[in-house]
Amino acid sequence: MCLSSARQLTVQMMQNPQILAALQERLDGLNGSPSGYMESLPKVVKRRVNALKNLQVKCAHIEAKFYEEVHELERKYAALYQPLFDKRSDIVKAAYEPTDEECEWKADEEEELTDEMKEKAKLEEEKKDEEKEDPKGIPEFWLTVFKNVDLLSDMLQEHDEPILKHLQDIKVKFSDPGQPMSFTLEFHFEPNDFFTNTVLTKTYKMRSEPDENDPFSFDGPEIMCCTGCTIDWTKGKNVTLKTIKKKQKHKGRGTVRTVTKTVPNDSFFNFFTPPEVPENGELDEDSEAVLAADFEIGHFIRERIVPRAVLYFTGEAIEDDDDDYDEEGEEGCSYGLF
Repeated sequence: MCLSSARQLTVQMMQNPQILAALQERLDGLNGSPSGYMESLPKVVKRRVNALKNLQVKCAHIEAKFYEEVHELERKYAALYQPLFDKRSDIVKAAYEPTDEECEWKADEEEELTDEMKEKAKLEEEKKDEEKEDPKGIPEFWLTVFKNVDLLSDMLQEHDEPILKHLQDIKVKFSDPGQPMSFTLEFHFEPNDFFTNTVLTKTYKMRSEPDENDPFSFDGPEIMCCTGCTIDWTKGKNVTLKTIKKKQKHKGRGTVRTVTKTVPNDSFFNFFTPPEVPENGELDEDSEAVLAADFEIGHFIRERIVPRAVLYFTGEAIEDDDDDYDEEGEEGCSYGLF
């Protein structure tokens, strides 16, 4: 049979609903079932395979130690990064004005410009600056970062934006040596009319050890739970709550009254009051979904946003993130702790 005929036959078979149904049934039967080959092995060979599994469990425990040392390295280098992040914060909030030398940056599009064109562009930029008020630092830096990232912008509501304009810095703090593995996100705010806190925190506790009941599932540290903080809202400024009015009709007299109720409201600041994980670890589906999204956001802020904030502000990091996916939408392989 020629190649084209074989292709035609394959297409015809794939268009036959009965064949597709039979194929799907066969695949469903294989999914999650032990290999027939393993079942057919002699007892002495199965015994040796069990020995290999025990070796694999030991490998998982060594891998756990590896990730613990990675965490120690993260702590060490976090201290080296911090002075640079502190200077970034000072520039953003206008506590420090960078020198001309520090502001020199050769953008890609400028590489082919002539000296005359560069001078003209500089004069036009200076003219625009003169027409505007002199802004301090980099206004709305973190709010712009949040709005540029889909994962974070999905959390933002219109009433959150005036508050996030006061966000001056986000810091990552790692647990002390010898303490259980964890990290804390610190959101630093300038004084504002919405709450009295200067810092809002979110702590994520992690585990880096294989599960005794399922050691082969170990794939690096995992976030086990997280705790937020109490926000000391100014009276009437709590955006996580809203007031609604409902009409109630009296069953006997038929009179109608209006009742005012306070109910939860969608807001980014609900991020600081995550669902509590009970001691038995069992959660309902809604709470599980909220926590799963919460863990993803916390990890993303720690791994991507804080280290590369300026690139999310300009949008350059977003383009890099898009490059991590191929045309079919599958994420490219990359090393990570989670």
